Amino acid sequence: MAKTLVIVESPAKAKTIGKFLGRNYRVKASIGHVRDLPKSKLGIDVENNYNPQYITIRGKGPVIKEIKAEAKKADKVLLATDPDREGEAISWHLANILSIDEKENCRIEFNEITSKAIKNAVKNPRPIKKKLVDAQQARRILDRLVGYSISPLLWKKIRRGLSAGRVQSVATKIICDREKEILNFKPKEYWTIDLILKSLDDSKKIEASFYGTNDKKIELENSEQVQSIIDNIKNNSYDISNIEKKLKRRKPYLPFTTSSLQQEASNKLGYSTKKTMLLAQQLYEGIDVEGEGTVGLITYIRTDSTRISDEAKSEADKYIVDKFTEKYLAKQKRKVKNKKDAQDAHEAIRPTSVLRTPTAIRNSLSNDQYNLYKLIWERFVASQMADATYNSYNVDIVNGKYLFKAKGVKQEFDGFLKVYSFAKITEKEVPDVKTGEVLKDEEINPKQHFTQPPPRYTEATLVKEMEEKGIGRPSTYSPTISTILSRGYIEREAKALKPTDLGFLINDILENHFADIVDVDFTANMESDLDKVEEGNISWIKIIDDFYKPFKKVLKKAEESIEKIDLTEKTDEICEKCGNYMVIKHGRFGKFLACSNYPECDFTKSIINKTGIKCPKCNGDIVVRKTKKGRYFYGCNNYPKCNFMTWNQPIDRKCPKCNSILVTYNTKKKKIIKCSSKDCKFKEEQV
Repeated sequence: MAKTLVIVESPAKAKTIGKFLGRNYRVKASIGHVRDLPKSKLGIDVENNYNPQYITIRGKGPVIKEIKAEAKKADKVLLATDPDREGEAISWHLANILSIDEKENCRIEFNEITSKAIKNAVKNPRPIKKKLVDAQQARRILDRLVGYSISPLLWKKIRRGLSAGRVQSVATKIICDREKEILNFKPKEYWTIDLILKSLDDSKKIEASFYGTNDKKIELENSEQVQSIIDNIKNNSYDISNIEKKLKRRKPYLPFTTSSLQQEASNKLGYSTKKTMLLAQQLYEGIDVEGEGTVGLITYIRTDSTRISDEAKSEADKYIVDKFTEKYLAKQKRKVKNKKDAQDAHEAIRPTSVLRTPTAIRNSLSNDQYNLYKLIWERFVASQMADATYNSYNVDIVNGKYLFKAKGVKQEFDGFLKVYSFAKITEKEVPDVKTGEVLKDEEINPKQHFTQPPPRYTEATLVKEMEEKGIGRPSTYSPTISTILSRGYIEREAKALKPTDLGFLINDILENHFADIVDVDFTANMESDLDKVEEGNISWIKIIDDFYKPFKKVLKKAEESIEKIDLTEKTDEICEKCGNYMVIKHGRFGKFLACSNYPECDFTKSIINKTGIKCPKCNGDIVVRKTKKGRYFYGCNNYPKCNFMTWNQPIDRKCPKCNSILVTYNTKKKKIIKCSSKDCKFKEEQV
């Protein structure tokens, strides 16, 4: 019979931990939260100190029954939920259900799921930290008061299924504000003049760009100005007037926080925040590693700290010296200051042991797990390594009164770049030239440019913005983005996040009637107040009261002033079933066509966006379609009879090599046109 019952959240975590503990322990999973506010009503007694009316979550009855039965058999119960506010709250609810005194030493905590960490944790139980529970409870109640007050109003005034939330509404506003900037942007013309110069004996080449004169930098604004400069420099020699050489250091990146992991996984691996956190959870909870058994491969994944333990540093240092020699070890460890609003409750995200190299455990991981683990492992090891060093060159080249500049770098020591394969290494070397040397031009390339609007947010840049502005916390970034995507307030266009018409509409209503809810500073200050609750500096009831009393007045005013909005749009298309006009309606998955004679006629069909380009396989129309996950692609309207599809936008040009349709996509610097046929290698690039 088990003497000690250990309760965790997930079955995967229970399986891993169970292997580390002996026969005297029984490990069971609560499978997440066991109690929550009811879905059918507000569930908060606003007249009685905002008392939350928790109920058992539907479907959790059998799980709770099983846990209670195991608890009766055990001499002791240890609550081993995640080491954060939400985990503390789950433990508090479990203690309540099992009639455990929260002041007893019933709670254990660990930052990684390894044998040593688990065995150490069970030896050092502690009471439940009620201040952490209060902070989580305050967040839950605030979100419920906002969501269950504004959402019904949106249902009544617009349509059912809409929602508003304390954090999701601010995230939507950030994306809408950026889109307005883009729409209002007025491009400005500017020019550059790039040169390819060579030595008089043609043995060396150097690239340079127009700077101005010796006195000042000159902005090139039009073609006349550019042509005048070209006329003046043509057929003249170019004299190297000055060469400046500096040794520069490139410091290693810090280990990952939740935010920086989501950003880097998006930028380097193309993973969504949701996918990143799902994979990271798997690596944290435990993987069956060949020859070792099930073990957690990384530390806890919800953190805003870059701190690492002395033990982890020592192991990394020894690995670096043994593998790469001592010169690759950082001579002095960086003293890192976390942001002032960082909770710093846990270490950074790192491998539980650097000795489990990505190559060593490759066969135990899926491709996606391997890619993410490699990213985390390399980032951590690199963070403990020496700086990379470069010689940077700035060369001044004079032609008459005009000054041109050439820049370049040459790597002297690779340092942490020896390990961190995800870092960009852009080297443009300057040839061995000397002051006073005379050059001649091989090419003069004037180029017209236009200033570009600010880019749309991607998941990575939105997470960065939310973190910098103090909106939400590590555990909320991914679910916030998933929510506003699923509600149809924003959509993906390639990797960019773009507001929909519905998103603009909801944002305008909230800005006009609930200014505080979508105010960035207000939301950030609320997060700060929740931290104060955790620190014990303020009562959670006061936080709620200070928010709710003025909010209730604003809500009443909004109910009276917001007029009902009809989102349907009339079209010229005729219903195939009854002959009435079709109208455009908004559903959970976007716009669709519906009969105007509803409910007498329930005919609906999807809206087809034609590209105007014919299918190369059957001569049907290529149309824009969307996957279930919201990603756009281009396919034939005769599907499933014709299976032509491409992820890239087709253009009305044929491939000069194989006569297939050409498609186009943009990188950060170039527009790429390539053949849609996988067997054809034709490609052209436009700057």
